[in-house]
Amino acid sequence: MTLVDTTTPAQAESLTFDLDLPHPPEKVWRALTDPALLSEWLLPAIGFTLERGSAFALQAPPQPEWDGVVHCRIVDLEPPPRLSYRWVVGEIDTVVTFTLTSTPTGTRLLLIQSGFKEDQRKNWGGARYGWRMMAGKLVDLLARNA
Repeated sequence: MTLVDTTTPAQAESLTFDLDLPHPPEKVWRALTDPALLSEWLLPAIGFTLERGSAFALQAPPQPEWDGVVHCRIVDLEPPPRLSYRWVVGEIDTVVTFTLTSTPTGTRLLLIQSGFKEDQRKNWGGARYGWRMMAGKLVDLLARNA
């Protein structure tokens, strides 16, 4: 697996990551859309239904000044290859998009989180760190669930 952070240093409104995974797109798609699997690499998903327009929540451990809830709503769905949902935490209202492309050795997963505002640079940095960590957990999950 190769995780490439293709976010440019001057870019502050979005994050972009490419992952080359040695697994078929169907297996990667399942890890992105099965609530039990989501809880293993991302966060526990509450009320997740794979339908355009459906709302759900991701539950992180509460932090000072944050209850730990990420409010989400599916805004684009083309099973596989694409899933997009709003990712709302307080004043941060972004869109996370996963796009799968079949490769000769497995799947390329393109992950983009867009919509950060100029004054949310600290949140952008936190999200960048978080996606790197979660990508590692996704890789481990896919390797365990052959």
